[in-house]
Amino acid sequence: MTTITASPPRTDSRWPDRLAPLAAAWLGLWGVLALLGTLTGAGYPFGPNDPHGGDVSLLRLVPVEVATPLFAGVLLTAAVAALAMSRPAARPPGPLRALLAGYGWAVAFVLVLVVPDVRVLVILGYLPILIVGAPFGWPPVDYSDVFNWALFGRFAALAGGLLLAGAVLAWQRRTVGACVGCGRADTAQGWTTRAAATRWGRWAAGIAAAIPLTYAVTRFAWAAGIPLGISREFLTEMQDTGLVWAGFGLAAFATVGAILTLGLVQRWGERFPGWMFGLAGRRVPVKLAVVPASLVAISVTAASLGLLSNPKFWELTGGFSLTGAPMLLWPLWGVALGVATYAYHLRRRGTCQRCDRG
Repeated sequence: MTTITASPPRTDSRWPDRLAPLAAAWLGLWGVLALLGTLTGAGYPFGPNDPHGGDVSLLRLVPVEVATPLFAGVLLTAAVAALAMSRPAARPPGPLRALLAGYGWAVAFVLVLVVPDVRVLVILGYLPILIVGAPFGWPPVDYSDVFNWALFGRFAALAGGLLLAGAVLAWQRRTVGACVGCGRADTAQGWTTRAAATRWGRWAAGIAAAIPLTYAVTRFAWAAGIPLGISREFLTEMQDTGLVWAGFGLAAFATVGAILTLGLVQRWGERFPGWMFGLAGRRVPVKLAVVPASLVAISVTAASLGLLSNPKFWELTGGFSLTGAPMLLWPLWGVALGVATYAYHLRRRGTCQRCDRG
């Protein structure tokens, strides 16, 4: 086993070293709760056990009596794996390293993209409306039905998956001698340079901005009383139930998101524009763009997995009709937005505080 030495990290760049212990603690906590759910028969709040949207989750395909103990075992095992990754920098044998990394990434994928499903995206889209309208009793919903244990469990899984993904990434970097903070090594990769990221990031941002606009056009048309891609009867039904305004809210969210996506490749995405009083000309903090864009990319991808695998989606939207076609592009939207966000990060990351590479 080869030991890898590195210079002590600076105080303000030690966050990658904390990811593995945090992931182990978080996953261990939820693993114990899932184990208690197994022993008490309460189950877990997903799939068939979730009356508020469990039918749009891939977990609906797994019986609760099987899923709950499986979930507990996976979480507890992942917690142990995260603890193993928190050990001092040492490169394990190739097969063991591949097994540990593969398991960690597989569990992170499930927690980040399978468990959250469409509910997370819906909440993110409706949250501004729910917050602003709450004092006025609009929209007329029972907030206890919206912010329930199942929704909290989805966000908990998302948090655990992101912590685990960060821990695996930091561990892989450490065991190959790359910088744990930025991933740079002595041999630079051409596609990660600022010039290269500018080129391929521009294409990704264009795709990521165009797709949500195709979705927004149909929903704005319905709000205006135009039955674009649907029957007049169906539009009337949505107007009577208020669904047309729910679609309008999501369309507005998608449009704002598309405009902000363009900021990933525009000058105003790096420095605040002149009309922003008090901020004009100042540098846009990198995390201010990267964090929300990454969250939306993850949420869109997770939502598409559950929706597109559900037969009811194809029945209600007509599949390749104008109603459903924009949503068929959601997987591409999520991936393109993630790629564009990563390109933005590469262009603006500057000199690493941990290894001084830049």
